Amino acid sequence: MPADSTPDAGIADEATTGGSGRRAKGCRRKPPSKGRRAVRVAAWTAAGVVVLGGTGVGYLYFKLNGNIHSVDIDQALGAHRPTKADNGSENILVLGSDSRSGGNKKLGGGTDDGSARSDTAMVVHLYKGHKRASVVSIPRDTLIDRPECTDAKGAQHPAQSQVMFNSAYSTGGAACAVKTVESMTGVRMDHYLEVDFSGFKQLIDDLGGVRVTTTKDIDDPNSHLNLKSGAHTLDGTQALGLVRTRHGVGDGSDLGRIQLQQAFIKALVHQVEQVGVLSSPTKLYDLADTATKSVTTDSDLASVKDLASFAGGLKGIKPSHMNMVTMPVEYDPSDPNRVIVQQEKSRLVWNALKDDRPIPASAVKGAATGEAKGVVETS
Repeated sequence: MPADSTPDAGIADEATTGGSGRRAKGCRRKPPSKGRRAVRVAAWTAAGVVVLGGTGVGYLYFKLNGNIHSVDIDQALGAHRPTKADNGSENILVLGSDSRSGGNKKLGGGTDDGSARSDTAMVVHLYKGHKRASVVSIPRDTLIDRPECTDAKGAQHPAQSQVMFNSAYSTGGAACAVKTVESMTGVRMDHYLEVDFSGFKQLIDDLGGVRVTTTKDIDDPNSHLNLKSGAHTLDGTQALGLVRTRHGVGDGSDLGRIQLQQAFIKALVHQVEQVGVLSSPTKLYDLADTATKSVTTDSDLASVKDLASFAGGLKGIKPSHMNMVTMPVEYDPSDPNRVIVQQEKSRLVWNALKDDRPIPASAVKGAATGEAKGVVETS
């Protein structure tokens, strides 16, 4: 049996699963399969790919293409980076941005200073053959050593020790976030995808909401979320509150929020399967327009055609062949609001991705979790 078709390739014994899809260039558009939809929403911050994989390059191409923002990561970081894999596997850094400016000002919470941070970060690893994937969430409150970075205006920022992970993005933008992740992991990021708050909110509204069931009451004034236990159809504002809440569930940590995000991804996959966007040209256009206005990519994915081709190439990934884990961390003994990396276990995770191997279950066993698993289920 070929290596990329091994039944347990990319699947840890105790991981939470989901899935997605993709179409090669030049192929006739087909209705998205369950696996194709699932991988596209493997990270809510990459939700725009849900639409882009189905739009093709028809009469809307030029308008939608002009919506996309991009960053030339390769030029910004130069040649001093981890080696790019030559076996067809790929790594994508997916970020959710909580900019305090523009349409995000009323959604971001916290300070109203126009700054931005990476509220959510996930490394998506596509295994050789693109039949399986692993997603590793990086807690934003992780204390890390950030390398020297140059921001988009050319200003240099010296390296810093023991700073929060999400400070890399607020310090030097996308390029600094990528450089920091590569420094932490030793793994080359082949692509970059970012979606902001207002775009995520509008995408959920364009979909008509997402149905979930909460097994406990959630009340978090900080994320403007108040849900009683039971079934709900979340609009964009509520969905955004759910994936951002931390004080209303579990132990109040960022780790609990990550568990909610992973549960919401499953609910979003289920909802996309039900709405039939391809049967409604108006709904499809609204989704595509919102997605392309909201997404920021690396320069290699900076067109509808390239994004559609990238998404279309994932069609072989089934939901059961997608692994979702959190980078192994433990609570900082000196500050319960921060976490520190479990270095030995994390090396097992990143080395597995570097070598295109499944993440061993032992790598995540015993790590801090946030105690929010099971609070949200697919309705």
